[in-house]
Amino acid sequence: VKRNGSRSCLNRSRFGSRERDWLKEDVGRGCVYVHGRDSAAASSSDLRLVLCTVDTPASEICDGEGRKDLFLQLHGDLVRRLEPTEKPLQIVYDYLAGLGFDDPVRMQEEAANSDLSCMIRFYSEKPCQVEQLDRILLSGVYSVRKGKTQLHKWAERLVILCGTCLIVSSVKDSHTGKMHILPLVGGKVEEMKRRQYTLAFTSAGTQAQTYHVSFETLAECQRWHRQASTVVSMRLGMVDLSCYSLEEVPEYLFYSQDIIYLNLRHNFMRSSGAGSLDSLCRFSQLKNLNLSHNRLGEFPVSLCEISTLAELNISCNGLHDLPSQIGRLLNLQTFWLDGNCLTSLPEELGSLQQLSCLGLSFNNFCELPAICEKLVLLDKLALAGNLLETLDLTVLNLFRLNNLKRAVADTLEGNKSVTYMDLRDNQMTDLDLSSLGSLEQLHCERNKLKELTLSGFSLRALYANSNRLTAINIYPVPGQLTSLELSHNQLQCVPDWACEARKLEVLDVSYNLLVELPSRILSSLSLRKLMVGHNHLWTLPPLLEHIPLEVLDVQHNLLTRLPDMLFVKALNLRYLNASANSLESLPSACTGEESLSMLQLLYLTNNNLTDQCIPVLVGHPSLRILHLANNNLQTFPA
Repeated sequence: VKRNGSRSCLNRSRFGSRERDWLKEDVGRGCVYVHGRDSAAASSSDLRLVLCTVDTPASEICDGEGRKDLFLQLHGDLVRRLEPTEKPLQIVYDYLAGLGFDDPVRMQEEAANSDLSCMIRFYSEKPCQVEQLDRILLSGVYSVRKGKTQLHKWAERLVILCGTCLIVSSVKDSHTGKMHILPLVGGKVEEMKRRQYTLAFTSAGTQAQTYHVSFETLAECQRWHRQASTVVSMRLGMVDLSCYSLEEVPEYLFYSQDIIYLNLRHNFMRSSGAGSLDSLCRFSQLKNLNLSHNRLGEFPVSLCEISTLAELNISCNGLHDLPSQIGRLLNLQTFWLDGNCLTSLPEELGSLQQLSCLGLSFNNFCELPAICEKLVLLDKLALAGNLLETLDLTVLNLFRLNNLKRAVADTLEGNKSVTYMDLRDNQMTDLDLSSLGSLEQLHCERNKLKELTLSGFSLRALYANSNRLTAINIYPVPGQLTSLELSHNQLQCVPDWACEARKLEVLDVSYNLLVELPSRILSSLSLRKLMVGHNHLWTLPPLLEHIPLEVLDVQHNLLTRLPDMLFVKALNLRYLNASANSLESLPSACTGEESLSMLQLLYLTNNNLTDQCIPVLVGHPSLRILHLANNNLQTFPA
């Protein structure tokens, strides 16, 4: 056994009888497995076993390993840096206690089992996942030619794809500021037929610029093509970096000055330092910022300098108060502060005269914040899950709620065991059942609901068709939800919590006002039936992985194309209705005997399809019903 300099921490490479005897002397002793950056299994050569106690801080383990930091990963998900004072062995014991272990000796034995690393794992360096890195930043030195003509020569250049732009620079000048920035939102990315493994990147607008980039392998070319296709299909500058274990924003992202929406949810962003939240003011057009679930602890005052912000989500960050500088965000319209520890709001919040939506659910408010009376445009105030015992309706009159038809004094607190509720065919305009934590199924079809608030703890099915819904609030994320039907409403976007419902199998949002579909919905690994017909969709997100989707209805939208990999990644697809769009072509599919397509029903009426789509149909040997009326077909071979 090698002592690392601490009296309570030892590291070793083998676990023998001597070490076991040391553990048996005290149940407060134990061991943690520390993996290297690229460890994939417990048998990895850079795996270290550290003997320690429940009082051993991470800083002592780092000293013994000759490392600066220690990282923690749960269930193969996000990776966070441990604070120097955190105690790794105590974290393991707390984790085991959460699983139901209560015998200290048994917990000590389980902690010493290397198989536990598949659920809770410590790293001496932050691990890197190639797929995640690709979606954040792609870079390399490649042969590049500028322009569409042959006048320019091919030359080696450093090429970077980050955020919404392509960055091209001379290799030797890459750090001196001599860079060419190509905005890609609304542009094009195409494969060159005359040169192998080459892509043409073109910006949008009448004075569009083009760069040709030649890659060395097909896999590399496809990786860049896939990521760039996501960017060019956007209508606005949107960057989603959620759930990447980020501590800072990639420096190259700041070259994307057209970013309007930035999602940094579920990361570990720092408040100060290079690439931290202090740097976000460099985005001159930023309007929507999501920083929920970042373990901030304090509200970053630097955010108050981003005067362009119209929506800010800083939920679930352990905030206890807001700074007085919050009054500088004069353009703020939507402010989400749910899931924090707030007990009051600063007077300066009253300066936000554009604020119309304020989320304060699941905080520690004992009364309605008085400052809300000064927010003259406030028409949505969420206060579920606080410490309010009474609600003075005279105060509500100050919020222009003058059309109340019913005030119920008794709450639903006595009905916490309700699991099923049927409220169909009534005249309700709003419904708040957030106190029903056991509710599993709700029917509220054919009312006049504009807003619906529910608890997600037990929810399995929600049927809210034929209302006037513009907002549906469910907290926490409904992890058991399998069926969600919201057709014939006025939704402008798919709720965020629906994108995170990992067991969702049926989603019906047809006959709404959707203009885009989140990539997380179409890429869901549980969704089998997706109905988004009769909306205003211009495009569908690309498919990156195989999905179990069986039914897809996108009829009566504004689509000009379907995802290129639809028939390759959705091999279980049996029903597709894309009628009444503006389709000019169909995605390719495998042809011949190797075809795996299970498509049986295909509806493509009222599009702009030509004879070129006919060969694609050969890749669907199981096809039984085909509708192609009202297209531009000239011939149809037998």
